[in-house]
Amino acid sequence: MKDETKIVTTGRDPKAHAGAVNTPVYHASTIIYPSLAAIRGKEKIPYTYGRRGTPTTTALQEAISALEGADGTMLTPSGASAVSLAIMSAVEAGSHMLMVDSVYQPTRKLCDRLMTRLGVETEYYDPLIGGDIATLIRDNTALIFMESPGSQTFEIQDVSAIVAAAQKRGVKTAIDNTWATPLNFRPLDHGVDFSVLAATKYVVGHADALLGTVAARGENFKHLQNVHGLIGYSVGPDDVFLALRGLRTMPTRMKQHQHAALDIAAWLQSLSFVRKIYYPAMPDAPGHDLWQRDFSGAGGLFSVELEPCSEEQLAAMLDNMRLFGMGYSWGGFESLIVPCEIVRTANSFKTDGQMLRLNIGLEHIDDLKDDLRDGFARAGYTT
Repeated sequence: MKDETKIVTTGRDPKAHAGAVNTPVYHASTIIYPSLAAIRGKEKIPYTYGRRGTPTTTALQEAISALEGADGTMLTPSGASAVSLAIMSAVEAGSHMLMVDSVYQPTRKLCDRLMTRLGVETEYYDPLIGGDIATLIRDNTALIFMESPGSQTFEIQDVSAIVAAAQKRGVKTAIDNTWATPLNFRPLDHGVDFSVLAATKYVVGHADALLGTVAARGENFKHLQNVHGLIGYSVGPDDVFLALRGLRTMPTRMKQHQHAALDIAAWLQSLSFVRKIYYPAMPDAPGHDLWQRDFSGAGGLFSVELEPCSEEQLAAMLDNMRLFGMGYSWGGFESLIVPCEIVRTANSFKTDGQMLRLNIGLEHIDDLKDDLRDGFARAGYTT
């Protein structure tokens, strides 16, 4: 069954819900047990407490698992909490963790501000290290965390080479796969232990719900499930319903996001004041060969580096956009634009240019170009 069909059919059972196409929203905390044997655990029942799951959450878990090729998926209240669940499922006090230097900034803050307090040492590594990551693995290294492409600068990591190095030393691996989604890259098929999605982005797809997922196989999933229960993560059923609704159209939306992003990126590349496009789906972009080898498609998020401008010029551009909003998310139907704030510690990233991150939404391409063209003019760039 193709992914597009899986997404439409998995996690739905109309016969079990009076013919309803979509699994209904179950608002439930307390679950009434049918017998003493059931409450003693001698009789198996599908649901025991709202936090542990309902038919609503099961529907989304089954659908994501089918797409990921996973034995199971756990839901969390946000993408950031999904990252924390994956990390806490692999490390303990005294562990050493290797974290990609181009990671999502909230993940960096989690490592630097919380995991340090819990006795976990984080070492940041060059996203382009590939198999040479073996030289950084210590006896107490518990986890290698990847994000490919990287946040804001979009480096593509050699996941297969990193996983091979990790497996030789018995080290777990995790990846934030939000940009590609399992439609375009399936981490578990490449040997990654934990696949993380900020489902807030492309799964929900409509900028109206926060949600995260972590998928795994075998013993990794059993451990993930146990840690999830101990932490007490729970997702509201209305948000799960919105994620299920968004998921059904994700393949169609992803194709349009990629089509529009490629078109606009190519147009931007033709402008004299554009120094560089950070988008691995572009044929001449850094990492394009790895992207072509491992990925079947791209997201609609990329960065662009412009010639330098003042804060006043930047404000003149961004404060008056008609279609591109300023907001720290992406993956929704609406286009977004924000200035980049790049933090690196393993290696340096220096530019005197103006970096912008663009989320290309579902508006007409020509209208988006007009909005950008007018914004550039307000900033003093001449197209």
